[in-house]
Amino acid sequence: MTILKLRRVAIDTYKENVAYLHRNCSLYHSEGFQALSKIEIYCEDAKSPVIAVLNIVDDESITAVDELGLSEQTFEQTCASEGASVSINHAAPPSSIKFVHKKVAGYRLHEKDLMSICEDIVANRYSKIEIAAFLVGCVESGLDRDEVLHLTKAMIETGQRFDWGEKLIADKHCIGGIPGNRTTMIVVPIVAAHGMLIPKTSSRAITSPAGTADTMEVLAEVDLSTKELEFVLRQESGFLTWGGAANIAPVDDILISVERPLSLDSPGQMVASILSKKLAVGSTHLLIDIPIGSTAKIRSQSHALKLRKLFEYVGDHLGLNLEVVITDGRQPIGNGIGPVLEVRDVMRVLQNDPHAPKDLREKSLMLAGRILEFDPDVRGGHGYKLASDILNSGRALEKMQSIIAAQGPKDTPRQAGELKYCVLAQQAGVVSKIDNFQIAQIARLAGAPIDKAAGVDIYKKIGDKVKVGEELYAIHAVFRPDFNFSKAAAEKNNAYQISEK
Repeated sequence: MTILKLRRVAIDTYKENVAYLHRNCSLYHSEGFQALSKIEIYCEDAKSPVIAVLNIVDDESITAVDELGLSEQTFEQTCASEGASVSINHAAPPSSIKFVHKKVAGYRLHEKDLMSICEDIVANRYSKIEIAAFLVGCVESGLDRDEVLHLTKAMIETGQRFDWGEKLIADKHCIGGIPGNRTTMIVVPIVAAHGMLIPKTSSRAITSPAGTADTMEVLAEVDLSTKELEFVLRQESGFLTWGGAANIAPVDDILISVERPLSLDSPGQMVASILSKKLAVGSTHLLIDIPIGSTAKIRSQSHALKLRKLFEYVGDHLGLNLEVVITDGRQPIGNGIGPVLEVRDVMRVLQNDPHAPKDLREKSLMLAGRILEFDPDVRGGHGYKLASDILNSGRALEKMQSIIAAQGPKDTPRQAGELKYCVLAQQAGVVSKIDNFQIAQIARLAGAPIDKAAGVDIYKKIGDKVKVGEELYAIHAVFRPDFNFSKAAAEKNNAYQISEK
């Protein structure tokens, strides 16, 4: 067996193990290794091999002929030092791949099938191509309610699961599709200030200009370890973090890394993703927000009710006390779309600033009130007033500042991107419709959420009167190419519909 020297290649391959072999390496020809095939990497004293997708290089500055290069993630998994001796072999296909073929063919999967797939994914036995096949199969064939239940359980059981030793652990989640809907960053400090535990882990944006984790990252560290999460929750009663760093339902993060570039977001996959994270983090009581609108993710009452039943079915079978609220999703919530602009809105609400967006404040109070009513000491119908008192008194702001300090404050600049373009009304009248998808797309083209300062700042909402030439919203960008793409998209379709009445 040919021995190679280990080399660390400074490439972030994000949720995929990748190895690099020089084309002139003797193994490339003698053993028949090919680009994109999977290999097993054997290190001295390692209990099991590390599996990676092979890339072939022609540049010795990346990987020499006698070396095996590993991406950052793969190198960490080997637990070996650079220059260590390693050997490689062909990796057998994951045993669960037959179940992926079964799903692609339109058949339903059983509990053991989905568990086998999740075990292989978390063990890095799947390439992103194979994961994409699984996701597309789930989208095209659909997942029935038992498949969603079994997938949720499998995603929980293949990662870390918290037990806080309390009877009531609160949480909330919005299914998304509404730009600027950053209620979580207001709800969590209100609920935590009341004394209820609310460990909120969030995903980063999949198809939106920002997720809660992307926006919170402007203020504080969100990549916290298990021990750090425990410390913050015990000290502050709540946190706002990204779930990936603590190994909470890790299969979900791997699936999301493939869903994001493909813009896939099927209902069954979404329910499994949300509930696996909530149950893994130890939640006992969960509020789900389903916004409805013609350009929202959910566009009809019947679709929302069907999704609510699916959430309730899975939640009931997994012992989760779950409540679903259906809300107005006809337009963005708040004024800012993009991390920095959303932080501005959130802090204005927490500071009781008169310029705070009223819709963001009211929706946050409604959701916080419903969560506070999970507390048996809070009478039904009294949650909204209690939430308002906590916010108006400044206790929510104080709690948010304490959570930021506990997670680790960040000094990210909070100014919107300097490149600015104002979109003007082409006719006088009343704003009758705002296309959520298009306005989100314009913000993403501007650079959000990767560029924290990029996004869209909204000046007019549905029902507002406008004059010809009046500003509807402003695009902010950091880099000129993004600015030009976003501006061109807005000029083609500015996302606004203005009626005479």
